[in-house]
Amino acid sequence: MRDTGEVLNITGESLIGFASVQATGATFHAFDPEQGIHLEPVFHSAGKMEINRACALAQAAFDLYRETAPQRRAHFLEAIAQNILDLGDALIERAMAETGLPKARLEGERGRTIGQLRLFAEGLREGSWIDARCDSALPARQPPRPDLRMRLIALGPVAVFGASNFPLAFSVAGGDTVSALAAGCPVIVKGHPAHPGTGELVGRAIQRAVAVCALPEGVFSLLAGIGNELGTDLIAHPAIQAVGFTGSGHGGLALMAVAAGRPQPIPVYAEMSSINPMFLLPHALNARAESLATGLVESLSMGVGQFCTSPGLVLAIEGEDLERFRGAVTHALSERAGATMLTPGIHGAYEHGMMRLAAHPQVDKLGNGVAVQGVCKGVPAMFATSAASFMQDTTLAKEVFGPVSLLISCADFEQMKQVAEHLEGQLTATLQMDEGDHEAARSLLPILERKAGRVLANGFPTGVEVSYAMVHGGPFPATSDGRSSSVGTMAIQRFMRPVCYQNIAQALLPAALQDGNPLDIWQRRDGQLTK
Repeated sequence: MRDTGEVLNITGESLIGFASVQATGATFHAFDPEQGIHLEPVFHSAGKMEINRACALAQAAFDLYRETAPQRRAHFLEAIAQNILDLGDALIERAMAETGLPKARLEGERGRTIGQLRLFAEGLREGSWIDARCDSALPARQPPRPDLRMRLIALGPVAVFGASNFPLAFSVAGGDTVSALAAGCPVIVKGHPAHPGTGELVGRAIQRAVAVCALPEGVFSLLAGIGNELGTDLIAHPAIQAVGFTGSGHGGLALMAVAAGRPQPIPVYAEMSSINPMFLLPHALNARAESLATGLVESLSMGVGQFCTSPGLVLAIEGEDLERFRGAVTHALSERAGATMLTPGIHGAYEHGMMRLAAHPQVDKLGNGVAVQGVCKGVPAMFATSAASFMQDTTLAKEVFGPVSLLISCADFEQMKQVAEHLEGQLTATLQMDEGDHEAARSLLPILERKAGRVLANGFPTGVEVSYAMVHGGPFPATSDGRSSSVGTMAIQRFMRPVCYQNIAQALLPAALQDGNPLDIWQRRDGQLTK
């Protein structure tokens, strides 16, 4: 392996097992959206040769890696975390150049990435993720019951697609990668071309941890590249058994189609699209219209609106309190300046979405922020329409990825509920409420439980805690599978499947199911949790 100094050197290569490979595909550069310039070095797109090599290594590593002790995998994740920290300012500076994101934001995201790795290490040691179950034999029963034992095992090699908007926490060492590695799955990452240098630095940190922890070479690979062919060829490879993806609805659906069309279909866990409705209930709106407006503008402007949980839809009942809110939003927006968006493509899509709303005959513009000079600048804005118009035109419910939100004015609470029923699946739904709103909230909650993966009160949806109880998922089209989460320890379940062992001798049973419980984990024995 390379020493620390060499790890900090960005070469534009793909990382395949322990090797660094300069592929022969199309070349590309990272782009600095703040300066409007291309960054060195040149990157070389991987192709089928590199995919085949990475997949062969991952397949060869799978059976060895999936049976490594949980303690050993926990140590591996902690080694990755330390290696990322050891990259120091070089990682933050490269990420700033490739994304236009400020230093404080990226340092916070690095902290989240490190915390995520350490949380999964903690969960691995605790052991409940194995879901070990043992039902004793009942030979005297008629008919007799055999000895039955069950555990979850890793699915197989996983393809992970890095996200554009989180160059660390949802990228090469992000939640999909970490949860798959924790489950015992080798991972092949298709790096995002928006931040390839950042991805290579983190990839080398993982590559180094694999070697230092003496794990099989194929546990991790990173493929650099542009274009759709690399991703579709990777998913189509028979070694790949699951996919983790964060991105657009169009991209997620395309990957799902490839995965479903294989001779052996595989699951795609795609986080795709959400407008994250916020309901301003009457008592809360009356008591704090101005602070709600300020908080909303702060939330929708955060990160230039490039969060999957940005509040893209706000609902309230017509009246004086709503007018106060509208005025406060307009004022708050007027004090907000535009800022750099991640890529020219994201900025162009945002501008197109803004023009679509501005040209709609039933939509009014409440206000916008201050335009600034430069490329890729997104200016926060707020539009408004009626509940009736919103429900008549499905295009108004489409996500505009960026700092914009649409205010829906409802004639009464019943119409607000009708809009809630009209919504597609969401990552989040927010209730702004005071004590006097509890009955209304109780009426809305069953609808929101059906529509969203996370329901929150008196806050704003931007900001996703990495924890045991967090759900970052939701019904389609927020995700491809609303039963899963891409954040928090529950994310490991996406990359595992159950296996039952019937009348298998103790000497042949996996350690997690043996009577002596050598792993010291929780087991459900004859229905009772015990150690």
